[in-house]
Amino acid sequence: MSRYSKSVLFAVIVTASFALPAGGAFAAVTVGDKVGTTEEDIRAALTDEGYVVEEIEIENGEVEAEVSRDGQEIEVVVDGESGLILEMELDEADKDEDED
Repeated sequence: MSRYSKSVLFAVIVTASFALPAGGAFAAVTVGDKVGTTEEDIRAALTDEGYVVEEIEIENGEVEAEVSRDGQEIEVVVDGESGLILEMELDEADKDEDED
């Protein structure tokens, strides 16, 4: 591939990455992501990724956040020391609907 072709390809990739909507459909958190250790940090990180934070509880060194996104309710469990997401569980009612 010529130097010119590589430059054009790079420009196309960079331009395409800016064309994606900010906070669009691709944003999501997953197990292992770091979202913070305080209620404020966790709330901000989840909100930035498109989740609506319904409730946050701190219990036994873990932070449990009840969130919703795209019509699904999810429980997110975060380690209070490291700020890493330990678990993400779809609400039982949403699981039952998916099975039907």
